[in-house]
Amino acid sequence: QVQLVESGGGLVQPGGSLRLSCAASGRVFSISVIMGWYRQAPGKERELVADITSSGSTNYADSVKGRFTISRDNAKKIVYLQMNSLKPEDTAVYYCHYARVYWGQGTQVTVSS
Repeated sequence: QVQLVESGGGLVQPGGSLRLSCAASGRVFSISVIMGWYRQAPGKERELVADITSSGSTNYADSVKGRFTISRDNAKKIVYLQMNSLKPEDTAVYYCHYARVYWGQGTQVTVSS
């Protein structure tokens, strides 16, 4: 089992920034596994935001390229998502994943003036 706990969500004005964190734990956790973030807005399907491999290779959704940065600290078992220049359309619940098998409980991000 792998447990994932997200934090860092909240309410921010358009153009603002937030940093999400995802702390992983569990007996079967491996740093060799891809991790990342998805999000789900009301009435929409869950969509990929960004992934990162153990070696640091990244993949981003087109809608967040140039604004969001994913990173990971393998020693601490934490994955981060730095979100800059936030837009109202970024409003969603953000979920951390481990190999797209294990998921966190989600953290709400609301971008509004």
